Amino acid sequence: MNVPDDLRYSSDHEWVRLEDGRVRVGITDYAQDALGDVVFVQPPEVGSHYKVGAAFGEVESTKSVSEIYSPVEGTVVEINEDLESSPEAVNSDPYGAGWIAVVEPVNVADVELLLSPEAYRELTEG
Repeated sequence: MNVPDDLRYSSDHEWVRLEDGRVRVGITDYAQDALGDVVFVQPPEVGSHYKVGAAFGEVESTKSVSEIYSPVEGTVVEINEDLESSPEAVNSDPYGAGWIAVVEPVNVADVELLLSPEAYRELTEG
């Protein structure tokens, strides 16, 4: 399982990459593997504000539908519109082309409260 060292993680299997005071969010390799073949992604709405842990989208696979939870409190400023025509990017490149949204966090320091790569590995391998 791929767990990049430059990201932070939620216990709900979302990843976060800090980029110029904003956070890019997606689901982890572990999550995409558990879901199976992704056939549809419902991203959050641009301009919407979410609290930590609030459902802000869905990923539908051939096995199930799973909610995506906001790993930080903030406002969605961008979504990955390419997922509408290529939802399989969540499977093939979860940390790259398969990203889901960019959030302007209320407090950028909240990113540090998320799981480190080591802690996330323990969660998923333990």
